[in-house]
Amino acid sequence: MCVTVNNVTDQQLSSQRPSGAVHELSHARAQEAETPQEFTAAVESMHAAQLRKEIVLGTIRPPQKIAKFSHAIGLEVDRESEDEEVSALDSEGDAFGRLILLYDPRSEEAWDSPMRLVAYIQADLDSSVAGDPLLPEVAWEWLKEGLGKTSATYTNLGGTVTSTASVRYGEIGGPPRAYQVELRASWTAADANLAAHVEGFAHVLAAVAGLPPVGVTNIGS
Repeated sequence: MCVTVNNVTDQQLSSQRPSGAVHELSHARAQEAETPQEFTAAVESMHAAQLRKEIVLGTIRPPQKIAKFSHAIGLEVDRESEDEEVSALDSEGDAFGRLILLYDPRSEEAWDSPMRLVAYIQADLDSSVAGDPLLPEVAWEWLKEGLGKTSATYTNLGGTVTSTASVRYGEIGGPPRAYQVELRASWTAADANLAAHVEGFAHVLAAVAGLPPVGVTNIGS
């Protein structure tokens, strides 16, 4: 199950790797075309977001041939490193997310804007949480609450929440049973300042990963 926004697939969303600098990864199929100022400002604002120390952000390669211009960032929960800079986003942590900016004036009628944000989050779950029948509804509320906390303005929000269980057999590493939740969503930002959208998305990632509120320490930590 996935959000069908210009055929962005699960593989394109979840298997990106960090590579190169911000502007090197922001691409245009028509290379001779001048990059729109609105797109450039939107990209810069994504990297101006203020995030809690447990969440690291990096630039990843965006899906190709989805929109005339696109840019993608990856966020990952890092529970161990506090001060040292870490390279995030090789999709091996217990909770990570991808946020993709699509920019294409040809899609303005469908999106109500030349810009569209496409989001993906995947997180490991405890079995007790995974078995909650209300998990999809709760995860979707986390998304709306996260965007609301940072006053991110948007329209046309849609998406899916999927909870999965995996059982390992034979000679394969890892726990016998594993549980995950995946959230896929897309929405239209009201303007080119996307910092609040990234910060809201980070709130969702923190909630899905089970991080305590900022300033609160779990007993036993």
